[in-house]
Amino acid sequence: MSQNTGYFSSSIPLNTAKATTTPGVHEADVPLTRPTSLKRVLSGPALKTMLAGGAHSQPKTPSKDDSEFRDYSHSEISRDVATIKNSVVMHLTATFLRTPASIDSAHAYLASAFSVRDRLLQRWNLTNEYHDKIGAKRVYYMSLEFLIGRTFDNALLALGLRQEYSKVLGDVGFCLEDIIDEERDAALGNGGLGRLAACYVDSMACSNYPGWGYGLRYKYGMFQQQILNGYQVEAPDCWLDSPNPWEFPRPDVTYPVKFYGHLVRDPHSEHRFKWESNVVYDAMAFDVPVPGYGTTNVGNIRLWSCKTNTLFDLNKFNSGDYQGATGGQVAAQILTDVLYPNDNTNDGKELRLRQEYLFCSATMQDILARFRKTNRPLSELPDLAAIQLNDTHPTLGVPELMRILIDDEGLSWDEAWDITTRTFAFTNHTILPEAMEKWPVPMLDKILPRHMGIIYDINLFFLQKVEKQFPGDRELLNKISIIEESNPQQVRMAFLACVGSHKVNGVAAIHSDIIKQTIFKDFVRIQGEDKFINKTNGVSPRRWMNECNPDMSDLITEVVGDRSWVNDLTKVKQLEGKLEDVNFRERWWAAKQKNKERLAEYILTTTGIKVSAHALFDIQVKRIHEYKRQLMNIFSVIYRYHLLKQMSPEQREQEVPRVVIFAGKAASGYWVAKQVIKLINSVAEVVNSDEEIGDVLKVVFIPDYSVTAAEVIIPASDISQHISTAGTEASGTSNMKFVLNGGIILGTVDGANIEIGEEIGEEQIFFFGCLAHEVEDFRHYLRFNQPKPDSALQTAFDMIQRNTFGDAQLFQPLIDAIMRGGDVYLLSVDFPSYIEAHKAVEEAYRSHDEWVTKSILSVARMAKFSSDRSIQEYAEEVWNIEPQPVLNCGL
Repeated sequence: MSQNTGYFSSSIPLNTAKATTTPGVHEADVPLTRPTSLKRVLSGPALKTMLAGGAHSQPKTPSKDDSEFRDYSHSEISRDVATIKNSVVMHLTATFLRTPASIDSAHAYLASAFSVRDRLLQRWNLTNEYHDKIGAKRVYYMSLEFLIGRTFDNALLALGLRQEYSKVLGDVGFCLEDIIDEERDAALGNGGLGRLAACYVDSMACSNYPGWGYGLRYKYGMFQQQILNGYQVEAPDCWLDSPNPWEFPRPDVTYPVKFYGHLVRDPHSEHRFKWESNVVYDAMAFDVPVPGYGTTNVGNIRLWSCKTNTLFDLNKFNSGDYQGATGGQVAAQILTDVLYPNDNTNDGKELRLRQEYLFCSATMQDILARFRKTNRPLSELPDLAAIQLNDTHPTLGVPELMRILIDDEGLSWDEAWDITTRTFAFTNHTILPEAMEKWPVPMLDKILPRHMGIIYDINLFFLQKVEKQFPGDRELLNKISIIEESNPQQVRMAFLACVGSHKVNGVAAIHSDIIKQTIFKDFVRIQGEDKFINKTNGVSPRRWMNECNPDMSDLITEVVGDRSWVNDLTKVKQLEGKLEDVNFRERWWAAKQKNKERLAEYILTTTGIKVSAHALFDIQVKRIHEYKRQLMNIFSVIYRYHLLKQMSPEQREQEVPRVVIFAGKAASGYWVAKQVIKLINSVAEVVNSDEEIGDVLKVVFIPDYSVTAAEVIIPASDISQHISTAGTEASGTSNMKFVLNGGIILGTVDGANIEIGEEIGEEQIFFFGCLAHEVEDFRHYLRFNQPKPDSALQTAFDMIQRNTFGDAQLFQPLIDAIMRGGDVYLLSVDFPSYIEAHKAVEEAYRSHDEWVTKSILSVARMAKFSSDRSIQEYAEEVWNIEPQPVLNCGL
């Protein structure tokens, strides 16, 4: 791999092997976007002390916590405090040109982050050199989202240097926690799909599997969620306004990506064409290192961004056509500006299609460029590369690889198809038909004419093969065709991914069973059941226990004896031996209470709402969607409010105080979900200002939900709600995070809730609602019969319609969707059992000892839901790759 060239979008030098000064870089060139209240100025004397004392400080004696990292320290930059101080000072003075009078917490963060990054770069190079040297097979995880959150603290923990950096910063008047808060979340994802991808790349690095993630570098993310007058308002998330220490721009890794144009057939081959187009953009790589905890290995996420400097038309500019001169630049840049551009319009759909193809084309070209360096025949590509499609967004990689192998490399169709199908595997993430990605044939044919032709041929050969297997079954051919015969015709991307992959997996046992019985039922019949497997999701214990919940993690470390459980979650089983230890139970609850106090402070800071940390924290945080049923949750809150208003003050004092917390974004074009957010905030405004109710009930909507927000919210939960209609949630991963942090689930028998219940015991979960096999019968009944809401749900409707929470007309469509729209998500069916489940929660919470037991047992039995287990299963059953630890490489 080529080395970093030092190019950076903000003109700040990244080549930090030695101190350098870049002419023309001034303080004004480093924009600061964080609130000034978070900045602390480093005084001149403090900096002078740091400069004078740094080189003479004594090395820190290795602590027990750091010992696991010392095996390979001989090959790295020195880990002592003096070296770290010198490194931080060098970046402050040389990289950012700070003077003693101009250093604040923002630059203290940047200098510290660049110092850590130097160490990651060394490991990154070592890892890639070693994998190249031994010819390791690599996995390439293609995902349109990577919700990685902050990197600084995660990197410090992985490197075992948190104490050293805390001391260095403390010596000059800064608190490490304040410096960590200076980092902005990387706006590279939205929800569970992106967080899963981030966990998987983390686990590949920590488990020593050679693997990279591939995605897009969004300039503005999806959006920054603001709440104005109770409504969601989208604003650009300008996360790249400040320098990003965690990316390495790679102008040397750039690939052309074509759009539109026409085809010229090769006279010597039936299937080979030359694609001629004058619309060609360049995709440039940015590498984001993924540190491995307790290992030298560093993973990588390669993100693509449009490089537009060749698209400026100087002739038009000089003739006065300034808009025309820059039109090509603008058209290219918008491809990677925003995650999931609103596709309610035709232009939005085209933009999203071009975005997905840019991602797929650059990735395929890069994988093949790396493979060519091995000088092995293309037929061996599947022996060195395994490509995992994370949902349908990367599916255009299948026809793109075919195009390159046939048109550019000269392979026959059969040779190319054999290579392609042995290389790709596909993860399906949905059950909902409306979520199955499709593209109109006319649009795809216009934008990607060569790929449309390849897709036609893939479909033709597949249907011909099926027709031989099942002669005369025209209905079967219609059902499995990649081309849907609608008006206009549509390309079914899930079917294309299924046909083009050697393995297809769901992400929870129930989900995998459902897709085999529904959307892929005919493919199972044709291609065999062995192709369709389950790989239950998992989450990273590094991020979602060790980093976000330090107090509980310290207790686990005390029980296990060391921090080896962070990479081997089976060891948390030892917690069960502490169930009868009164002192341990008290400390466990104290850790939970400390997390609740931290969340109460966060809520006050972000929303202005004061809540009691001694109340039951009832949390539902996830993407706002009808099937996730935040609407049912807020209806129950309205009903609870009604009951409290009917009580005397003495009766209310006997109730369990409850804080109901919501967070999540609605897609910009999803009107119903936005109205749900408005209803939640309208209810919160009324309830929270009701002095009669006081702290007995509070309702909070935390805006702009992110990984960093989740790291505060999740460890504080008493109850977390995962209440999707049975059979609609593929898996979920937030349910796993909440339980790993000692929270209890209130949920439906759906997704990974089922497997969590099997592992930790159903007595640790509050299940309710109809079962997946009952859903269609209920829906069929409700298509022809008006729902009959029970008295509790009707009470909630009545309160809304009496204008209790503002203009009832705003929320009437939400009620109508239930009463007149067929109640697709069965709120009226599940609401009675949902209310009963809430009563059971309160009864259990009143018994403190019972609740603490549930909390400890839940954590102790969650080993299955580590992403390390998931990745090991993928590696052994799908990718056929082996761990390759760099520690013993001999370099």
